[in-house]
Amino acid sequence: MYNSLRSGTLVVPVSFLPEQTKIMALSVEEMRRRRQQRLDDETGCSPHPWRDQLKVALVYPNHYYHAMSNLGFQAVYQAINSAQGCLCERFFLPEHDELDSYRHNRLPLLSFETQHALDDFDVVAYSLSFENDYVNLVTLSELSRFPLRRDERGGDYPLVVAGGICAMLNPEPIAEYIDLFVVGEAEVLLSPLLNVLKSRPQHDDALAQLAATPGFYVPRYYQPGYDDHGALVRMDVMPPAPTRVRRQWLADLNQSDCRSYVGTPHTAFGTMHLHEVSRGCSRGCRFCATGFAYLPPREKQPQPLLEQILPRLHEGETAGLVGAAVSDYSHLNVVSRAIRDQGGDVSVASLRIDTMTREQVITLREGGQKTLALAPEAGSQRLRDLINKHLSHQQIVDAVQLLATEGILNLKLYFLIGLPDENSDDMAAFVDLVTQLRQVWIEGQKPYGRLGTITISVNPFVPKPGTPFQWCGMESLPSLKKKIALLRKAVNRLSNVQLQSESLRSAQLQALLACGDRRVGDLLPLLAAGDNLKTACRNVGLDLDGLVHRDRKRDDLLPWAVIDSGVNSDYLWDDYQRALQGRLVPPCAMSCTRCGVCQ
Repeated sequence: MYNSLRSGTLVVPVSFLPEQTKIMALSVEEMRRRRQQRLDDETGCSPHPWRDQLKVALVYPNHYYHAMSNLGFQAVYQAINSAQGCLCERFFLPEHDELDSYRHNRLPLLSFETQHALDDFDVVAYSLSFENDYVNLVTLSELSRFPLRRDERGGDYPLVVAGGICAMLNPEPIAEYIDLFVVGEAEVLLSPLLNVLKSRPQHDDALAQLAATPGFYVPRYYQPGYDDHGALVRMDVMPPAPTRVRRQWLADLNQSDCRSYVGTPHTAFGTMHLHEVSRGCSRGCRFCATGFAYLPPREKQPQPLLEQILPRLHEGETAGLVGAAVSDYSHLNVVSRAIRDQGGDVSVASLRIDTMTREQVITLREGGQKTLALAPEAGSQRLRDLINKHLSHQQIVDAVQLLATEGILNLKLYFLIGLPDENSDDMAAFVDLVTQLRQVWIEGQKPYGRLGTITISVNPFVPKPGTPFQWCGMESLPSLKKKIALLRKAVNRLSNVQLQSESLRSAQLQALLACGDRRVGDLLPLLAAGDNLKTACRNVGLDLDGLVHRDRKRDDLLPWAVIDSGVNSDYLWDDYQRALQGRLVPPCAMSCTRCGVCQ
């Protein structure tokens, strides 16, 4: 399922927040009223009656708002409830102001629909979109009174399953918590999983059967080994598990009906109808986990897509089109016109700078979209070539000018800092680019008699498994702090320009959880209890700098090597070397075989 990896949310339990930031706890009555209001506000959702079926608890390790804004979570919820003999109910992390009430009143966390306990279900399925949400697994376990580690759960407990993009990238940091990881896309793997579990096998028999099925990773059959220096040096595999677990994907995206099934105003998208138009990305941006994890690039034909959109779209409503690179969707204009002809509006989260057209911008503006996002990613041409962005300085300037002259009110620009080999010249080019883009924006907005806001979103580069930069270390926090301070000083001189930056400590945690090995799971209870990352690593004997900030060697055993994404490791390494030489790689072509996925 499509996921965005731009940002995650680290939720620290309220009881561990500093005194001055604690939030007033809600009463039990108010919590019940809030839950009922959310249920009443949902449309398109008809909870199944509780009866003798395979009962699946679908758990999103963050708040309702984030879960119901996630298209993959909604699609899996619908798919399980549509499967014969199955029932699915949702669990969410309580809101900040609810956590103290749960603890003070000793309330168990219950299912959203019918208020059943987690161990009333046959299966507990975690949907994992952001690594930093792993910390919330500890809180959910505590509130649900459900053992966190798999060695604390016997066969009488529900089977614990995890899926989502994190399971496809590196499941090892939480491998001691999860019985089974689903490595691939739900359209392919959900049916075989449910078919096995509906036959009600014993716990061990189910795991053995699924371990021998492509796309399922059962950690109990894999034992990591470390040398005297703490480096991962081997992974011992026991039958019936394969040496590596091959990711599975849907070959024909026209067979998918991935869209928002439950309407609710309590999400990032309000009542917008979301529809996936493409999956995977041909561009090959070297830092992008989503681009590589969902290869090969696929898209829907207009007819089946419109057959899903138009019957549900009423006049004045908005269809949100979702994909890794929506403006690369070859049928975007055809689909947009059909939606507009029916009286609906079209919305996209961002546009690709080099494929954006005036027609697309006009369609979005007339549909009421006031803010659009572009992703130059790097301020200098040298770094844009290093990350394989295929963008020139002039293309960025022209794109901003087009949005300004066509009346888009606000602009958001995404950048990364701390990219491999980044230097002071690159930072100076970043400041020059932002200054020039602001001037272009002012000139383009003058005819409208108003000036919107330019938001510069700056996020630290975090190495991700399965990408050419998986061997890179993350830049040190002191160095990143200096760079952000430099940028903030420059941007503060520019009116109508604001800078947003992700927490550096949150990014550092994300890097550890993204690229760490199985020992990292020992940190999570300490982090949930309020320890900072450095202290927690010291307490469990982990070298934070070595795991996060050092480059890896070609012959190092990577913790996530057990996952076979389909992309050849030699290709990734060679592309990493091309990056350091500033060499570009063209986008995927039809039937391209260079990376190995399409073989």
